[in-house]
Amino acid sequence: MVAKYPNITNSVNPYRDNVQGKANEPITVAGILDRAKQIAGASYTGSPDWTLENIYNRLEENAPRIAIIGGSPDHPAHIMDYQTSSFAALRIWENGGVPFYFSTPVMCDGTAQSNQGMSYSLQSRNAVAQMVVNQLEAHSYHGAFVIQGCDKQPLGVVSALAHVDRVRQIRGEAPFFATFAPAHVLQGGTIPTDLYEELEEIAEKSQRGGDPDIANDIKDAMAYILQCTSNTAFQGVLGRAVERNIISKEQHKEFERRLAVATCDGQGGVCAFNGTGNSSRHLVAGMGLVHPALELLTAPPTADQVNESLDSLSVMINKKEFGAANILAANIKNAIRIHSASGGSTNLMMHIVAGMLYGGYKFSLAELDQIHHEHPIPDLFNYSLTEDRDIFSLAMQCCAGDSRGMETLFYELLENGVPMDVDAPTVAGTTWRTRLSNKDGLPAENAGDNSVILSKPRRRFSGVDVLTGNFFETAVVKISGMATPQLNSFDKKSAFVLYYENEEDANKNLLDSSLITNLKESKTFEHESMLGMVRFNAPEFYEDWKNEPYDNLFDLMVEKEVLKLSVILSGQGPVAYGMPEMFTPMQHINTNRKLKRLATVISDGRYSGATYGAAIGHMTPEAIDNGGILYLKTGDLLYLSLRDGEIQLFDKEAFQNGETKYEFEAIKQEREGLAAERILTLRKRQKSVASSNRIYGHTDASNGVVPIPIYEEAELNYKDAIMLSDEVKERR
Repeated sequence: MVAKYPNITNSVNPYRDNVQGKANEPITVAGILDRAKQIAGASYTGSPDWTLENIYNRLEENAPRIAIIGGSPDHPAHIMDYQTSSFAALRIWENGGVPFYFSTPVMCDGTAQSNQGMSYSLQSRNAVAQMVVNQLEAHSYHGAFVIQGCDKQPLGVVSALAHVDRVRQIRGEAPFFATFAPAHVLQGGTIPTDLYEELEEIAEKSQRGGDPDIANDIKDAMAYILQCTSNTAFQGVLGRAVERNIISKEQHKEFERRLAVATCDGQGGVCAFNGTGNSSRHLVAGMGLVHPALELLTAPPTADQVNESLDSLSVMINKKEFGAANILAANIKNAIRIHSASGGSTNLMMHIVAGMLYGGYKFSLAELDQIHHEHPIPDLFNYSLTEDRDIFSLAMQCCAGDSRGMETLFYELLENGVPMDVDAPTVAGTTWRTRLSNKDGLPAENAGDNSVILSKPRRRFSGVDVLTGNFFETAVVKISGMATPQLNSFDKKSAFVLYYENEEDANKNLLDSSLITNLKESKTFEHESMLGMVRFNAPEFYEDWKNEPYDNLFDLMVEKEVLKLSVILSGQGPVAYGMPEMFTPMQHINTNRKLKRLATVISDGRYSGATYGAAIGHMTPEAIDNGGILYLKTGDLLYLSLRDGEIQLFDKEAFQNGETKYEFEAIKQEREGLAAERILTLRKRQKSVASSNRIYGHTDASNGVVPIPIYEEAELNYKDAIMLSDEVKERR
């Protein structure tokens, strides 16, 4: 049964007052509906009454003009957009609305890894927002049905819709409404049986030949579901196997081919790991913008599922509490807590801030961190890529009725004492309170022993933390992505800086399996500093090791994991290089069994996950803006206090004498010449990014990397500006 939409109660109707739109657009509406009927086939049982006259009349009467916003089919998440958009167009028409369709380019971060494309990825979020705002305003759409994909598209569209809603309300027009339909989850691939056996043979050959690190890393890579990121792990370890003549270069390329073609399902979707794509799914659901019928699917949505989502718009249209910006702001605490409890991508720290700023609300990384820490957020996500608990598994549990996705996580957060706003509006046309009143499939325990969402926390903390220090203002770290023994091995430790001016230099060196040996042979670190590190990191060894010669001391420190390295990836910030993701150098570290137990990563670039050691990114100010990261050098000493949220640069002389003293300003003055040389190098390298798409005139990472006017016009206090229904007001 259809749910009829009311007309828009708005004095402004460009289609009534400007006849050109009524002349131009009916053929586009008829076109999308004609194609939709063909694609839907026998599943469509309605009456095709979309004559040009009927379309004209709806435009004249101000029937809801709803844009179906898709992505580009060169991204796996959007392969099936044609089907979903067809179901949506037919239902919008049946409900009395007028469907339109447009799509945006969508960058795939996986495809863009390790090439120039990564310098455009973050910029694409703001570009998507600008394109969507342009189209919505130019064609005067009232609402949107968004096919949510991966990478920067989801939060780019959220930002755009919140911004349009804010602008419309400033002009006194009807609130802009929207609902999101995330692409289904793509099942991870399986290594073909014959290939699996060949890889096992190579691992055994490596073990017999005295290369246990190669053997172990191949086995580690084989334990994961097959996906684009695990292919990168194979690339790293098989590349090392070629270096040691275990396999030939031709064998390596053949393995790459066979792994690649077995990775992805032909219907596409969002990859099954909990990266930016699925983290965005969870986050946007936590923002109240995803209808539960479409949240977590294992296949493209059916017509009935799309219809259920679109029917809910009938109670949202014309109501300010259901405007996109208001739903976002009303749910921002819910969203941050769901992002934290689900182990969400670090990339989204910027995008959460950006969405709020686009919606006109004052917000920053500091505000986000305050919400994150005003009440402990337990780790309730039992996610694993090796134990059959990836996001595809969660989607299967939801499709079977054993879990309700973010509704289940919302419920379990409440059960664990976390304050969640149950009266916040959602695109189901109701509040969370009403949605959670139905307990069918709601508790996490329904999914059994292999539940992805937990009722009892793995740990009492989760999410991404903000760091400060004496040589920078802010950075972010996902310590919840580290197992407790790993965290203990890096927390409150001193670490040598291993400095790289850019990612390319880092990739060349980090992929070298002889890197640690080279550091020893070149005596990269001062002997006195190494002794100081033993005294600081492992005082129980100091008396036994203090008289050891350099090479012996180095080997002992590596063997006992006392030696710690902070791999600095500088010059990767938004202004300098578009803020690319540091996935590749992190993978190179992860595939080196010895190095990964020693190294953390620190960058003014971005990242979405964690290395074995901490991954610290989004550092501000960035190097090209004279940030402190610009002044560091290999051999400097840092103090990593991850649980306490700080990184400090030691005074090296004091450190060698057993004193804990921090010093940066004197070092900054001393290295002004070096910094000036590095800036010139950065400016030259910057030109390899097209000037049309460089990130100029934007805020820094702690303020969302948004255009300055967006930041300056974000004046609302979201706590005071939220609009609620009369029913909720009465309850409060």
